[in-house]
Amino acid sequence: MQARIYRPARTAMQSGTANTQRWVLEFAPESPRDVDPLMGWTSSSDMNSQVRMRFDTKDAALRYAEEHGIDAIVQEPKVRRANIRPRGYGENFATTRRGAWTH
Repeated sequence: MQARIYRPARTAMQSGTANTQRWVLEFAPESPRDVDPLMGWTSSSDMNSQVRMRFDTKDAALRYAEEHGIDAIVQEPKVRRANIRPRGYGENFATTRRGAWTH
């Protein structure tokens, strides 16, 4: 049984970092998905592909995998550079602004 441990990236609709701080252990599919010829639905007999466990730390996820004999691959997250600009948008509304209001 093979699994991967990773920290999920934020979605395209997300500007913050919610739901990206915890580590996820997700099993790799053991059998391919089948298409039902009558209805066209996609199904699978692999129940482990539906399991997704969340852990607070990477070490906790690795420890769980070792205790249960799961061959886990760790994918390190790409570190996101902070997008904090000096004198950004909030500076337009600062009470210490020196210039005249133009809007």
